[in-house]
Amino acid sequence: MSRMAERRALTIVLAALLIDTIGFGIIVPVMPDLILDLTHEPLSEAARVSGWLLFVFATMQFLFGPVMGGLGDHFGRRPVILTCMLAFGIDYFVMGVAPNLAWLFVSRALAGVAGATFAPASAYIADITPPERRAQSFGLIGAAFGLGFVIGPAVGGLLGDLGPRTPFFVAGALALANAVSGFFLLPESLPAERRRPFRLVRANPLGTFASLRRHPGALVLFVAWFPWMLAHQVYPATWAFFTKLKFSWSDGAVGASLAFAGMSMALAQAFVTRRLIPAIGERRAILLGLTIGTLGFLANGLATQGWMVYAVLGASALQGLVFPSMNGTLSRIVGPAEQGELQGGVASLQSVAAITGPPLLTGILAHFTRDSAPVRFPGAAFVAASALAFTALVIIAVFARGVFARLPAARNQAPR
Repeated sequence: MSRMAERRALTIVLAALLIDTIGFGIIVPVMPDLILDLTHEPLSEAARVSGWLLFVFATMQFLFGPVMGGLGDHFGRRPVILTCMLAFGIDYFVMGVAPNLAWLFVSRALAGVAGATFAPASAYIADITPPERRAQSFGLIGAAFGLGFVIGPAVGGLLGDLGPRTPFFVAGALALANAVSGFFLLPESLPAERRRPFRLVRANPLGTFASLRRHPGALVLFVAWFPWMLAHQVYPATWAFFTKLKFSWSDGAVGASLAFAGMSMALAQAFVTRRLIPAIGERRAILLGLTIGTLGFLANGLATQGWMVYAVLGASALQGLVFPSMNGTLSRIVGPAEQGELQGGVASLQSVAAITGPPLLTGILAHFTRDSAPVRFPGAAFVAASALAFTALVIIAVFARGVFARLPAARNQAPR
């Protein structure tokens, strides 16, 4: 693929991710209100319910994520990405009309089966990008997610004034429009000669992880990545509840804070991360990102005023170094025909974190904010996330040194 064709395909898939993220971000500020409307429980208990909704979604995504990755390796990325877009559009509409809590759980389960666009989109980018530029291209995924969380939560906070269900219908319309535009604009990235047969034994979470054992260093990176992914569940699982319980924020204020976080992340990914990773190497970039994240989680947990979290969110933007550096390293450990399987494994690892993280972290939040709590401490979940991030930092610093040492030196240095 020529450099111009590569850039055009990359732009299209990143635009698809951006629109998908906007749709997801729209519903975040109003999710507590919808759960309160259906359950009539206190806000702290609504947070616990939200954690179990995320648990159901992540469990199904864990089971079916590798299937989507394997299907992408066999049939190509395009049909898998389009199917994910369509499924999420339908899911948002189902959530918007849900008459009771059971409908929300069924909707989340169906959405988890279809998976999300992350894994096939990452494999798509690996297909069209040379190995030496993959870390920088993966960084653009972070920029798309960041920009999506600038627009989505801000719009969702405003739409929330029209009722807690309105943002779900808007998100569904965006997702369906995304699927239609992708059908006409998104080219296939995986040529027929690079496809592999679909095998169910490899298209399952345990099979995916077992196949990665063939590659030295892959498993230790996965072990290090897991507590970091687990720590990051504190944002989608608790942020709206945390800020409402701690600072009494409105939907609009929650949306504004998430928009600011997304803007900070997008600017860091677009102007700093892509240049910093090749300049300092992937290992140093991971260590720097983990250190910033560890301190950022702790600072959020200890914040006493609403304005403080804005300072923390801005300063923490460089924790976005972790994902592209880790994913770039792993993508060069495995072969070209296994990129979909690798990204399916990454998606499965994220799903394990999303299975265990939300019930754990929302449970911590609910425990320390309920009426009978011995000590009221809404920031407890962020302190726990800081401890998890520090665990990942120790693993990379101490146990994963050999992984990076075995990579060719030119791949860890800035291009000349």
